[in-house]
Amino acid sequence: MYQSRYVALHDVDELILAQSVKSWLELLPLLEKKYGADKCYMFENNVFPITVTPPPTSQTLPTQSCCISWQNVSGVNILAHLYQKPILRPYENNKCIVNPRAVFSATVHGLLSSQNGCSYVDRNIARMYHTRAAKQPELTPDKLIYDGRLLKYSTQLIPNVNTVLRKSGLLPEDNIH
Repeated sequence: MYQSRYVALHDVDELILAQSVKSWLELLPLLEKKYGADKCYMFENNVFPITVTPPPTSQTLPTQSCCISWQNVSGVNILAHLYQKPILRPYENNKCIVNPRAVFSATVHGLLSSQNGCSYVDRNIARMYHTRAAKQPELTPDKLIYDGRLLKYSTQLIPNVNTVLRKSGLLPEDNIH
């Protein structure tokens, strides 16, 4: 509580991704300026079903090269799922970044009570990417929306994931993809 200025409350299959800047270090001062400091910032939930992957193009090449070395690693490659479900109810099942000293009671989808309240973050500033199994199988790929924003992080993400996988023993040390 007293070691962190902010704490992100989200699940392992969720990622709060800045849209207007490149990192959380740039995002947090922007949120403080727009919504006030030491608050709870709520992010819109954007669901990316794992059943839909984009057709191979030059845009997806970074994800294809990493996939070869990740084939025997369990889990989901979030870079391969770039089609999102249309938003019917904004901020449903959202997650947040909070000042832990200002929180009195939290739930899995936000805060029950806090010192300074919550602000809903504009989706053009940042939003949550939730990569999971589809709960609406009737949503065919033509009814989903392409969002390639995550690919902008692939050049930084792929080497970092490879390093962690090697250190964990899930990839051989000589694998340099």
